[in-house]
Amino acid sequence: MTDLSVFIAGLPKAELHLHIEGSLEPEQMFAFARRNRLALPFASVEDVRAAYAFSNLQDFLDIYYQGAGVLMTEQDFHDLALAYFRRVAADGCRHVELFFDPQTHTDRGLPFRVAVEGLLSGMAEAQRSFGITSKLILCFLRHLDEDAAFATLKAAEPWLDAITGVGLDSSELGHPPSKFARVFKAAGERGLRRVAHAGEEGPPAYVWEALDILKVDRIDHGNRALEDAALVKRLAAEGMTLTVCPLSNLKLRVVDDLAAHPLKRMLDLGLKATVNSDDPAYFGGYLGENWRAAAPPLGLTRAELVTLAKNSFTGAFLTPAEAAAHLAAIDAYVIRRRGSSPVPGEGTATRAARPAPR
Repeated sequence: MTDLSVFIAGLPKAELHLHIEGSLEPEQMFAFARRNRLALPFASVEDVRAAYAFSNLQDFLDIYYQGAGVLMTEQDFHDLALAYFRRVAADGCRHVELFFDPQTHTDRGLPFRVAVEGLLSGMAEAQRSFGITSKLILCFLRHLDEDAAFATLKAAEPWLDAITGVGLDSSELGHPPSKFARVFKAAGERGLRRVAHAGEEGPPAYVWEALDILKVDRIDHGNRALEDAALVKRLAAEGMTLTVCPLSNLKLRVVDDLAAHPLKRMLDLGLKATVNSDDPAYFGGYLGENWRAAAPPLGLTRAELVTLAKNSFTGAFLTPAEAAAHLAAIDAYVIRRRGSSPVPGEGTATRAARPAPR
């Protein structure tokens, strides 16, 4: 393991863009299918992995929804969550804000409680076992209509004290954020935080809509915002967090090469970028692997890595005191590393990390 990999592994960090259904590994898919007496259209784990050759977002979503069909019980969701947390515990992850797609499960007949109760129990066990705190974000599927989103928000009401926010995911093109203006307003009135996928495949206009119509607290992805100078200026001025996913962008052909990924340019422009894994079982890497894959080709300095780590906590839906404790842990880690192996460029962030808007 290189010194840079060691530095990344020990650096305290949060993950803010993780679809828990997207952490379903092929081995788990077969195990859950056997447990639930379900047939799969794949003969082996190798066949599943061979199917993970995507040319765009929709190719991925087709197999993603197929795979999610093996999740049938609270225990399945509990085990899925715990397996994810076990992996990121080794990546220096201290806090996770995970997405789940209830409509993926209710549309195939599962009661809403099955997914949410299973995930919440897995999250609680992860905090006890690994010391990782977490929050749950309910995502609406944008290829469905807004009435379906309202029905999902209604079904979630008994658990709203345990759900931190709502998000918007699935097929982006042709489904602008404005399609969900009313349900996001209703979610805000219920005290829920709001995030939305925008600017992955969709144009910069979708990012504007997420900001102005959905009133989001974070932008998920946001790559194409860089095509609009006025939008970049606004995002920087507002300290809006972007939850960037390098390996996902590579796998889905948003970028052709990680050396061309916009992550470093985002930092250079003063944008509050973070590193995340999106759907790690499908895109070739969990949180730490995204950091390790992106850093060398982009030439990220240790100061920039520290900035990314700090952004992940100040962009999280934590209290100021909780965020401050994580920032102090990062500073302490950097001081320890500097004392053991001084390296040019290793230090604290050069730009002040601002808390997420509240």
